[in-house]
Amino acid sequence: MNTWSRRKFLKTAAAACSGLILPGVAPSFAQQTPLRLGYLPITDATPLLVAHGLGYFAQEGLQVERPIMVRSWKILVESFLAGKFNLTHMLFPIPVWMRFKQKIPVKVLAWDHTNGSAVTVRGDSGIYNFSDLGGKQVAVPSWYSMHNLILQLGIRTQGLVPVIKPQSAKLAPNEVNLFVLSPPDMPTALLGRRIDAFIVADPFNALAQEKFNARIMRFSGDIWKNHPCCVIVANEPVINQNPVMMQKAINAIVRAQAWCQSNPKETAHLLSRDGEGYLPVPETVLARVFEPPLKTELVHPQWNVARIGFQPFPFPSATRFIVEQMKQTRVEGDTNFLASLDAGKATGELVDESFVRKAMDNMGGIHKFCDCSIETPFSREEIVEIN
Repeated sequence: MNTWSRRKFLKTAAAACSGLILPGVAPSFAQQTPLRLGYLPITDATPLLVAHGLGYFAQEGLQVERPIMVRSWKILVESFLAGKFNLTHMLFPIPVWMRFKQKIPVKVLAWDHTNGSAVTVRGDSGIYNFSDLGGKQVAVPSWYSMHNLILQLGIRTQGLVPVIKPQSAKLAPNEVNLFVLSPPDMPTALLGRRIDAFIVADPFNALAQEKFNARIMRFSGDIWKNHPCCVIVANEPVINQNPVMMQKAINAIVRAQAWCQSNPKETAHLLSRDGEGYLPVPETVLARVFEPPLKTELVHPQWNVARIGFQPFPFPSATRFIVEQMKQTRVEGDTNFLASLDAGKATGELVDESFVRKAMDNMGGIHKFCDCSIETPFSREEIVEIN
C-alpha cells in the first residue's frame, strides 16, 4: 500500500470509528486553553501521537496543537514545569520525584503504554545475560526511569553492584557503571564502542538492530510482565480548572490505545517518517516494534507479552511496586525523600484514575484492554522474574 493510500486509510478508519464513541461524549464546551503536548521521539508517546494523527482530540471538540518533539527527558520535564506543555507522557518514576521531592502538584491520569523497552548490546558482544554486565558501561535515559529501575533489578539478582562513576574510572569485575544518555544518542554510542549496552524505549532498540546489527539481550516486558513505563501526566491546577477538557483528552488517548492494539501495521506507518512524521525513523524500523517478539527472543514465552502494549488503567499494585523499588535504585542526587515515603499513601496522592475509568467505560470496559480478573478487574499481581 503506497503512502497516499495508507494515509487515506488511516483518516477513513478514524472517521469510521468515531461514530462508535461520539454519542457518549459530552456536549461542546468552551475550552479555556489549547492543549499543548510534548513528547520524546520514542514509541512510548504512541497514544498521544495517534490520538492527534487520527483526529481523536479534534473529534472530542478539543483545540490541540501539533505535538512538539524534544530530545531528552530533562528538556521535557523543564518544558512541562515552565508551562510549555500541559499534557504529556513521562517515565513513571519522574512524577514520583516531581510530586514528593520537588513538591510539584503533578498527577498521573493513565498509563500511556506497557513494556516497550529492552536491553540492547552489540551483535558481536559476549553479553547474553545480566551476569555478563560486570565491568561494563551501560546507558540509561534518565535516573528516574523505569529503565534504570528494571536494569538495577536485573543487576542485583546477579550479585553485581550498580555504580555511578566517570567512564574513565576503573571498574571492579562486579561493578556496572551507569550514566544518563539521551535516547537518540544511544545507538551510535553503542556502535562507536563508547558504551557496552543500553536500556531504552523503542524505536532505538529496533533502530540499532536494523542499522547496526545490534542484539536484544532482554525485553523489559520479559522481565516484569506487562509493566507500565510512560504515564499520562498533567498538573493538578490545570486538571481542576479544566476537568471537562481533561476528560476529553483522556477519552481520545484511550481510543487511540484501542486502535493501536487492533492496527499495529498502520500505527507503525502513521508514526514513521513515511507517514505523518512524528518519529524520525522509517516504517521498516517501527514495524519491528509493533510486531510480536519471536518466541526464541523471550525467556518467558508463556507470558505472551507484546514488545509494546497498550493498557490505560493504572493498577495500584504497580505504583506501589515502583515506589518500593525506587528506594533501592541508585541515582545521582539526594534520595532521602524516598525513605519515609509510604507506597500506599503515595499511590493515592499521585494517581487520579477517575478520568481513565470513565474513558474505558465509553470503550466497553477494562476487559477490552487486558485479560483481567472477572471478579477483581482493577487489581492484579505484579510478576517479575529475572532468570
